[in-house]
Amino acid sequence: MRVLAPALVALGVATALAAVVAYVGGGSAGDAIRALVVGSVGSSSNVAATLLRATPLLLTGAAVMLAFKSGVFNIGAEGQFLVGALAATVVGTAPGPQFGRWLLALMAGALAGAIWAAIAAGFRIGRAVSEVITTILLNFVALYLVSYAVDGPLQEAARQYPQSDLLVDGAMLWRPIAGSRLHIGVALALIAAVLVGVLLSRTALGLRLRAAGSNAPAARLAGFPVLRDLTVAFALSGAIAGLAGAVEVTGVTGRLYERISPGYGYTAIAVALLGGLRSGGVIAAALFFAALSAGAGAMERSAGVSSVLVLAVQGATLLVIAMLNVSLLRRVGRGDASGSVER
Repeated sequence: MRVLAPALVALGVATALAAVVAYVGGGSAGDAIRALVVGSVGSSSNVAATLLRATPLLLTGAAVMLAFKSGVFNIGAEGQFLVGALAATVVGTAPGPQFGRWLLALMAGALAGAIWAAIAAGFRIGRAVSEVITTILLNFVALYLVSYAVDGPLQEAARQYPQSDLLVDGAMLWRPIAGSRLHIGVALALIAAVLVGVLLSRTALGLRLRAAGSNAPAARLAGFPVLRDLTVAFALSGAIAGLAGAVEVTGVTGRLYERISPGYGYTAIAVALLGGLRSGGVIAAALFFAALSAGAGAMERSAGVSSVLVLAVQGATLLVIAMLNVSLLRRVGRGDASGSVER
């Protein structure tokens, strides 16, 4: 229950803010709350939409959780998501046999994300450059790389829009329910989040990562290979975020295009912190943000709440979340400072 408490508080805050915003905007507070709930979980299709929105948030949130627990300020989940989507598209649109193509696409996405994060690791270890700076900058590089790809070598054969061709059928994730958009990537994201929690809490590697994150000098004195574990943390975090991009392409969009991510990698930071850097909390937080996003559209359509005010509700909720997690963020910051590389 303690793990879910922040998410429950955020849910209450978002509901109250939705009511206030609707009232100020001249609408009905009851209609706004009803639309928020119905729009996110009011029908099977709405539940499916919420789960699909939660999937990339869950994977990128798990990536950030792993990094922060290891004393790594990975702000680059957005860029790693994008290069993962790009790599999956390259594999998913290439000619050749279709059997097992979806698996190759997911592996390519994870590998691309790991390599992208490893660039930041190289700068931190080799040149003592903060990963906060490098990962943010790499986000923009990845954004423009995707833009170049869909306007150039990966642009659709018709050359009408800045997007890739559709992935071959064998590259698309299986949808177990006929007529539903739900795909096996939803279950994959859930399993990945749980496995990250198990890795951090039940394995020797997880112990070393957490030790390096909380007190790197003490970890060195204990004989832990801090630099190697730091590189592993970067790579694993990037791989999970890259996998999120690959799942989005192979499970939802079916092609790559500009702005394929509405900011999943940045929202992932709030997801990880709201979840208390624990698997259960991250799962709850990802579902919360997905439900808020899905319900926001219904609020605009049914309750007459403008999209601008809906964004204000989301922003204010994030602010409350940040206030709730100041102490946690400070602990992460101390772990990062103590984990600085000694040259």
